[in-house]
Formats: sequence, structure tokens, C-alpha cells
Amino acid sequence: MKVALIQEWLTVIGGSEYVFKEIASLYPDADIYTLVARDETITSLGLQGHKVTTSFIQKLPFAKTKYRNYLPLFPLAIEQFDLSSYDLIISSSHAVAKGVLTHSGQVHICYCHSPMRYAWDLYHQYIKESGLETGLKGFIAKLVLHRIRQWDVSSINRVDYFISNSNYIGKRIRKVYNRDSVTIYPNVAVQDFGVSLDREDFYFTCSRMVPYKKIDLIVEAFNNMPDKKLVVIGDGPDFKKISKMAGKNVVLMGYQPFEILKQYLSNCKAFVFAAEEDFGMLPVEAQACGTPVIAYGKGGVLETVLENKTGVYFSEQSANAIIDAVKKFELNATKFNFEEIANHAQLFSTERFKQSLSSYISQILSKKQTDQI
Repeated sequence: MKVALIQEWLTVIGGSEYVFKEIASLYPDADIYTLVARDETITSLGLQGHKVTTSFIQKLPFAKTKYRNYLPLFPLAIEQFDLSSYDLIISSSHAVAKGVLTHSGQVHICYCHSPMRYAWDLYHQYIKESGLETGLKGFIAKLVLHRIRQWDVSSINRVDYFISNSNYIGKRIRKVYNRDSVTIYPNVAVQDFGVSLDREDFYFTCSRMVPYKKIDLIVEAFNNMPDKKLVVIGDGPDFKKISKMAGKNVVLMGYQPFEILKQYLSNCKAFVFAAEEDFGMLPVEAQACGTPVIAYGKGGVLETVLENKTGVYFSEQSANAIIDAVKKFELNATKFNFEEIANHAQLFSTERFKQSLSSYISQILSKKQTDQI
């Protein structure tokens, strides 16, 4: 069986890239197709043993760092890959990877991290935050995203089977694409974390500092709780803004390596998470350390954090709601068992992901063979 694996880009390492790494580990002889790639990223993910083919975007100016500027070309670029000789195609998609061209003799399985968020459910937020509500640039951006939505819907039937990374995303796939999906939770490297019983008197959050992560709300909440310490790890476009608003009890550490992140996840009283995420790996990583999570109760976190067992929820993205949740947590802090929290995180292990995905794909291929007899 000849296998092709599709990933939008391999330029930086994030959640979808870690998922793709484990998909590739199931098919060591598979060929990889991606719009644009960096050699160091391929090496870091351990993919150098695969044949990697990039699109024409790879040759465009500044493509390795400014590839998002070529969004209008993504549909055309993904369709240029000739996959006609492959039996099985697996795409890891949060933008256009699912749109590769396939024929009736192939099986195309899409592991969908989300339908393209900036074209669909975050469209208006993206336009507003990018300052594109008016003017010529705004008109062009709206036209491009309109065309992207048309293409996105037109390419749905190129996928035979959808896998969602959470039930939350499964509902979005049903809403946007009118297709059913099976949920297989993404892999989290829970084995890289350990439970610490030595807790210090501080709260912790970590994220890339972009608007939808709502780090500013967490900082605002702790500004209003000067007796409680907050440590923040992460960098990004909002770092300067958040630095200016942070009170004396808030420590901003910027980007830190994994070992430092792990240390703070393991030693804090609780991890605070205010984003509405499709899945959310950091809350799972916190739980792998035995750390309770104080989370906004919407999105994928509802499937990973058990209220009053591994964490507590707050019901709206506001500083006051976060303050109330911290108070609720402190009233019940002694009821949280670090070992039980860490055991819950094992449900999202890499091994479980690989076993579930391999079993599901085997079922599909077995059914296809049966249908051909």
C-alpha cells in the first residue's frame, strides 16, 4: 500500500505538527506533501527519513516565514500535488490540506484540527482585530476569504472520512461541511511530565500572546487580586501591551524552554486558561503534572478537564469571572488529588492516539477490501 501524508506547512512546531509527527511514525515509508517547509523543522520532528515534496510557494519570496501572505494561492498550490499513484491519503488539516485532488480508487482520511477558523467562525473577529473592516485592504481581504470559503466547501467531497480532534470540532465539521466525523483526541506528550507534591504559592499561565488567548484578561484579574501571584510564560504580538498593564504581583517571563515551562507547570497552585480552544494541549499538560486547571468552560476544554475533579470552570471570558473561579478553587483546593489528576491526563497519551488512529484506519481499509470482493 502506497501512502501519502499531507500537512499544510512544516515551518514551525505546534500542536498540529506534533500530531502529524505521530501520524508519520505509523507510516515510515510514506511520502510527505506540504505547501512550504524548513529543513530544521523536518529534522526536529524526525521526518527526515521521508520523501518531502513542497509546493511552488516554497520558491516565492520570504515563503518560509511569511507564507501566510500567500493565502490566496493556497488552494491552487495544494491542488498541484499529483497523488494519483497512492492508495491511502491522510491529510492533517486546519486550512487547505484536505483539498488535495483524489480519485475514486483512493481512500482519503482527513484528521481535521478545525475548519479554517479565520474564514468561518472567527472571520468577523479576524477582520476586526486586523483592522480590515474598511478601506481597500479590507475589501480585498474580505473578497479573498469569501473565495476561500467557496473553495473550502467545494473541496469537501475530496475527503472520504473525517476525524475530528474533539467532539467540539466534530460539531463544527457538521455545521460547516455537513459531514459526520469520528473523534480521536490528539496526542499529548504526557510521558514527559511528572507529578510534583511540592507546590508553591503562585498561579501560572502560558500561551502565545495573541488576542484570542485572552492573557490580558488573566492579567487583569490578578491585578485585582494583589495578594495572589501570577507567573506568565509566552511571547507574541500582545506582549508589550500586557507588560504595560501587569501589576507588581504578575511576573512576565517571555518565551522559555520546555524544561522551565515544565518546572512552573509542576510547581504552581493551578494553571489558568482563558481561551476557547478547539482542543487545548496545555490544560492536558498541566494535568499530566497533577496540576488543577482553572479554565473557561467552552470548547475542547470541556472534554479534557473534569469540573471539581481535575479543575474548575468559569462561564465567561471576563476578569470578574476569573476572579470568582480562583476564589472557588481556593475554597476547594485541598479536595484536588494530584495523582488522580495526572491519571486522567493519560487518556490523551501519544500511545493511545496512535492505537486509536491505527485501529480506525485498519477498519476503513478492511471495509474497503470487503466491499471490493
